Amino acid sequence: MADDDLGQALSGVGSRLRQLRQQQEMTLAGLAAATGISVSTLSRLESGSRRPTLELLLPLARAHGVTLDELVDAPPTGDPRVHLKPVTRHGMTMLPLTRRPGGIQAYKLVLRPDPRHREPRPQTHEGYEWLYVLNGRLRVLLAEHDLVLAPGEAAEFDTRTPHWFGPAGDEPVEFLSLFGSQGERAHLRARPRARE
Repeated sequence: MADDDLGQALSGVGSRLRQLRQQQEMTLAGLAAATGISVSTLSRLESGSRRPTLELLLPLARAHGVTLDELVDAPPTGDPRVHLKPVTRHGMTMLPLTRRPGGIQAYKLVLRPDPRHREPRPQTHEGYEWLYVLNGRLRVLLAEHDLVLAPGEAAEFDTRTPHWFGPAGDEPVEFLSLFGSQGERAHLRARPRARE
């Protein structure tokens, strides 16, 4: 990137930082606590009186749930693909579909049968979850309920209810999950009221 391009990309970082912080209703003190960057440095970055460095931009991008390219308004590279990074552990692949912090998060999950995890171990935590099965069959335990969801079926529940889910058989199951860590629920629109 040429010096002119670099200067142009960095010139708007301050206003973007302020806008992101205000959209998330975060104070400078809250952002300082989340990033480890002092309030005075954050203030100077937002006002444009301090030039951003990679050491400052990385934790800020992470805290705001954006990429560095979005933060510095890097010129497009011509590659339209979205590069999401799946995480695989214990037979489960999780692909985050949202990139913003807070609020409802969306994930695509693939669970493969794993003999080490066949025994259900229900858990509880703060939040609210909505599941939608794409392929395979998903076994869902919710307190005293033992359900099997097929493709096209959905379930929603308060995660303070003891719950567990896994493949219902020997085939992998693929599903979408919407999760609100603070108990947020998805807002569903009802069918429009018939006109009288």
